[in-house]
Amino acid sequence: MVGQDFTDILLPEIKNYKTIRSFKEEPVDDNIINSILEAGRRAPSAKNRQPWRFVYIKDQGVKDRLQAAAYGQEHIGEASFVVAIGTTNVDYKMPNGQLSYPIDLSFAASFMIMQATSTGVGSCVVTTYNEAEVNEILTVPYKMRIVMLISFGYPKDEQPERLLERKPLNTITSQKHW
Repeated sequence: MVGQDFTDILLPEIKNYKTIRSFKEEPVDDNIINSILEAGRRAPSAKNRQPWRFVYIKDQGVKDRLQAAAYGQEHIGEASFVVAIGTTNVDYKMPNGQLSYPIDLSFAASFMIMQATSTGVGSCVVTTYNEAEVNEILTVPYKMRIVMLISFGYPKDEQPERLLERKPLNTITSQKHW
């Protein structure tokens, strides 16, 4: 419909998404965890290679070690569970010359985050960590990589209503040329 404003039909999970860095001590039900992992499994990937491996961690001792490897980010230890998203295919390049796994794993992470949000579970993507330490903790095979960690749990208390400002659409888009 030409001229119709569609901005109000964005999924509320996308429109109101906030990174959560403080979690309640309440476990997330295994059925919800499975739905989050299933959402990641269903993400698109280059040539449908599905180059991912999801390691989920509920054990407090392992979460504490991951927190240390992530330079003390407390939400990792507080989380009900953490998902380490890794690749099984570090070498595949798409025809445009780009490595596929960073893109593929980003889709999987996004699907997981949106599924979590729809169930009331908060999340925080973590990309600042010592990869060698994380690989050792999770016994990641040689030539495979953990690209990100995501901490998940129920948001602690009432989270601030502050949403980060997004750049106006007209400042980040153009038509026909850069």
